[in-house]
Amino acid sequence: MKMVKRLVLGSAAGLVSIGGVQAADLPVKAKAVEYVRICSLYGAGFYYIPGSDTCIKLGGYARADVVVNSNSDNTGNVSGPGGAKNRFTNAYTWRARENLSIDTRTATEYGVLRTFAELTFTWTTDSYAGIGGGATAYAPIGTVSGPYNANGGNVAYGTLGVYHAFIQFAGFTMGKAVSQFSAPWTNFPGNNFDGLVGGGGGVTGVNQFSYTADFGSGMSLALSAQDQTAYYQAGVLNVSAGGPFGASDYAGTIAPDLVAAFRVDQAWGLFQASFAAHDNHAAYYTPGFETNGHPADKWGWAGQLALSIKNVPTGPADSINVQAVYTDGATRYNIQDLAGAYGAVALFGNSGLAGAYQSVAINAAPDTVFGLGTDQHTIKTWGGRGAFNHNWDPYWSSSLYGAYAAVRYDDASKVLICGSAHNGAASGGAFFTVSAGAGACNPDYNIGQLGFITRWTPVKNLTFSADLTWSHIDQKNSGTIAYPGSTAIGKPAGTYELKNQDNVLLLLRAQRNW
Repeated sequence: MKMVKRLVLGSAAGLVSIGGVQAADLPVKAKAVEYVRICSLYGAGFYYIPGSDTCIKLGGYARADVVVNSNSDNTGNVSGPGGAKNRFTNAYTWRARENLSIDTRTATEYGVLRTFAELTFTWTTDSYAGIGGGATAYAPIGTVSGPYNANGGNVAYGTLGVYHAFIQFAGFTMGKAVSQFSAPWTNFPGNNFDGLVGGGGGVTGVNQFSYTADFGSGMSLALSAQDQTAYYQAGVLNVSAGGPFGASDYAGTIAPDLVAAFRVDQAWGLFQASFAAHDNHAAYYTPGFETNGHPADKWGWAGQLALSIKNVPTGPADSINVQAVYTDGATRYNIQDLAGAYGAVALFGNSGLAGAYQSVAINAAPDTVFGLGTDQHTIKTWGGRGAFNHNWDPYWSSSLYGAYAAVRYDDASKVLICGSAHNGAASGGAFFTVSAGAGACNPDYNIGQLGFITRWTPVKNLTFSADLTWSHIDQKNSGTIAYPGSTAIGKPAGTYELKNQDNVLLLLRAQRNW
């Protein structure tokens, strides 16, 4: 019995010892996992960032575009190889894009603190251009250097676009955001076409420091200082530098554009009145020589009215969006940045005139024009755009849209460009040497646009669309010019008839939002 007791007690002690070792090896109890929680404060799609009181929403889209009869992605085909209307003009241009947006919001004692960024990653086919000697080179958009042969280049190279990157706090907006001047639909009252004239744009954002006062009942007033560089400079053209309209002669930045916009946004629709002041700051009369002097700064301005009527009688969620604009020395508030091609037109066509090789419309829409020893002379424009948007059923919708812009030079500007005779008389200016007794030099012109788009959304967030756009250049020059020729687009030197021109584009798009 004593032997049995010793065996039992020894076994029990061993088991206790083994259990103690195993207990010592057990991990400490893990903290509870903090799962991602839905944030319902700011609408659908927001989640709390784990470990913080900040909500975040990720979004974006994937897009595939094919533009028929264009050398660019639907911004207008009225200059360069696209405007040549020959073998350098693309039958199509293809684009693929991925868009990513990041929206964060935090509740504070001063209101919501928001940061927002929108980035795009894009690949776009581009054009072949002549380089002389019977050779051509390909220039894909986004390459680091100049034109090169596509077979020897980095065919996977694309572009990164920073559309928006801003902070909003206590009524202030700081960073790259849509201009406060623009209507809520920016460049698109009902279209996919990017190059619509007749109003402010800025869909890809502009650097700004803005304050918005909210008066309640949908009424607000925004005051803003925004960067004019790149997006809102149409050109200060020094005709002494040569070329049809001279050459752009900007000095360094000195003053931002100043913008004010009053908005009423209610159930019936929206009304907005916008104003912008724009400083034109030119460099020197003779480039590189400050001793030759410079023209004084010239302030321009722009005014715009926008109206949206919701739920019109034609159907649920139908709408009408319209706007009108006038500019004096601030052209980009009418011919917006993505429509820039319509501010530098070189569009060719056929001619039935004896002795003429072809016809051409050559026009420009700068902010100002000046010459050696003269002041800056502002260019005036006016116009508008609008669309009727109709929903046929939950899956199909269409929009009919149009736009117009008029560009007008004063008499002093016409003398600088055309010479002493203009507006109905034969002229012998620096470039527009029209046929004596048979034409007139007049840089004024009009732009007309009309389009129709139909969309099919078979499932939520997937849309296929077809957008047809017609553009008309109504130029006021007449007679013929001695065109110097262009190797890049294959046009020979010779006599060309000055004539109105037309262009038609078709954009086919597939887009999946997420």
